[in-house]
Amino acid sequence: MSAVPMPPADAEARAAAKLAETWGDRPGVWGWLTTVDHKRIARRYLVTTFVFFGLAGILALLMRLQLARPEGRLLSPDRYNELFTVHGSTMMFIFAVPVMEAVALYLVPLMVGARNIAFPRLNAYSYYMYLGGALTLWVAFFLNIGPDIGWFGYTPLSGPEYSPGKRADIWAQMITFTEVAALAVSVSIVTTILRMRAPGMTLARMPLFVWAMLVTAFMTIFALPSVMLVTSMLISDRLMGTHFFNYAEGGDVVLFQHLFWFFGHPEVYIIFIPALGFVSAITETFARRPVVGHTFMVLALVAIGFLAFGLWVHHMFATGLPKLGNSFYTSASMAIALPSGVQIFCWIATIWAGRPIFKTPMLWVIGFIVTFVIGGLTGVMVASAPLDLQLHDTYFVVAHFHYVLIGGAVFPLFGAFQYWFPKFTGRVLSETLGRWQFWLIFLGFQLTFFPMHLLGLNGMPRRVYTYPAGLGWEPYNLAATIGAFTIAAGAVIFVVNVVLALRRPADAPANPWDAPGLEWAVASPPPAYNFVDTPAVSSRTPLWEDRTSLPVMGGLATDYREIVVTSPVEAEPGNRQDSPDPTIWPFLAALATTVLFIGSIFSEWALVWGAIPLAIALTGWFWPKRTGPGGAPE
Repeated sequence: MSAVPMPPADAEARAAAKLAETWGDRPGVWGWLTTVDHKRIARRYLVTTFVFFGLAGILALLMRLQLARPEGRLLSPDRYNELFTVHGSTMMFIFAVPVMEAVALYLVPLMVGARNIAFPRLNAYSYYMYLGGALTLWVAFFLNIGPDIGWFGYTPLSGPEYSPGKRADIWAQMITFTEVAALAVSVSIVTTILRMRAPGMTLARMPLFVWAMLVTAFMTIFALPSVMLVTSMLISDRLMGTHFFNYAEGGDVVLFQHLFWFFGHPEVYIIFIPALGFVSAITETFARRPVVGHTFMVLALVAIGFLAFGLWVHHMFATGLPKLGNSFYTSASMAIALPSGVQIFCWIATIWAGRPIFKTPMLWVIGFIVTFVIGGLTGVMVASAPLDLQLHDTYFVVAHFHYVLIGGAVFPLFGAFQYWFPKFTGRVLSETLGRWQFWLIFLGFQLTFFPMHLLGLNGMPRRVYTYPAGLGWEPYNLAATIGAFTIAAGAVIFVVNVVLALRRPADAPANPWDAPGLEWAVASPPPAYNFVDTPAVSSRTPLWEDRTSLPVMGGLATDYREIVVTSPVEAEPGNRQDSPDPTIWPFLAALATTVLFIGSIFSEWALVWGAIPLAIALTGWFWPKRTGPGGAPE
């Protein structure tokens, strides 16, 4: 396969029409259920995650109303625990990780010049599994049997002795659903990045967002089996009478914390590292120059990925572990701030050396830098074991992780949404409404969570549903509640902005920001096949280097789905490969898996009988496809 000149316009139009027919989905519900288009599936993820984000936000407002004044009576203790658990579980498992993966599902194939994602059927299966887990949690909540054990599910509280009924089992199986989905997405992303990049896009030329998702996907693959294992052990204790966490029978409750936090702390960076990729992409575009220190940025991402697996015990300083071990994890917890600091300085240098344009996405970047620096400094503080023993179960920690997770991940996410919304929908969001949203959420966030540092320093414990008067906590809690409703006002403006934009005809140009990445080389929104011809890349900023037209690689079929496979490091073209057609089997396999998982909440025999329909669905999924001469599908 060799580089060819850009085809004439009429030839390209004929090829595009044929590709639209080949790569298009069937109309109606059947097309919705059978699609394997990464863009359609990513949009479903985005819509679904933001719906659950809104629901979790409503629970947060109810909790803040309960705590606005002392001796609050809006919620009972049991109901507060249920709201606290469902809010935290939704934000961590149903919103934060899936929404980052959703953006990657849409953008990574476009950024690397591919026609679809690797393993598109597995990608389709992942969405239905994710949806099944989210509905399991929220249907249980609306039926008043939702979990009430905290989003972390610590034993022995979540064990059979202290949590009768099915609340804890529902939480544990929700974890299994969402982590199966996340693992499926991660495998697809890793394979897409390593084997489907455009010719010439060496590892050194990959966009920083693609690097961020490669590190994130590898972290997910290594971290998520730990939490799936520990929740399966919990289900086994509850359903089958094993004693993994029963101290009286030789079990160990601290083992639960080790396994959970070996996943739980890398998960913070699984959420956070994609946001670093968002910030790099936005900063590069609106500073009008490539990011300073590209190599150092990549090394910082990789360093964060490695270090994240070496500091989970800083969540467990209060469990009585040996002091020598605490010293090691204190050092690791402080060391991880260094690569994050490198990235902060590279972004500041990029803005300083560039010609910055302060559109709304760039405002979110500035808000992120300010907020994340505060969260990072408090993180270094609680990394110290002696100080953490004083602050561990106080509102200081609540303030810290919200500064890191909302300021460090949700702020860049809103900026990314404003930035890539034209690519998602063909429409540009209102700049005026976007600025109103930014200032309301940014100021409301500071008003909500900064006073929680002071609450923690004044001794207010976390996870309490009320508190007595006269302790000096009233003004800080009232301010936090006012701030929470200010954030909600910003969220409402965000929804209004999206709805108004979607009511307009699609009129966004292919590259409204004059950005340098390949995703902006195609129409907004992109066609089903992404690229008529696979582009060839010769720099890190291809659209800035080749402003007239991109060189392309010819030779791909137009009458059946075909993709280019390239080498992992140098992205040299290797061979052509079929890409699966739309199929119902991922949906049926996910449905069968859902029945198996939910059934296993009530009986271990569901694992046996539920395996039968799952085996049938997987057989249909992997049934060999007939091929014609030369390997082309018939």
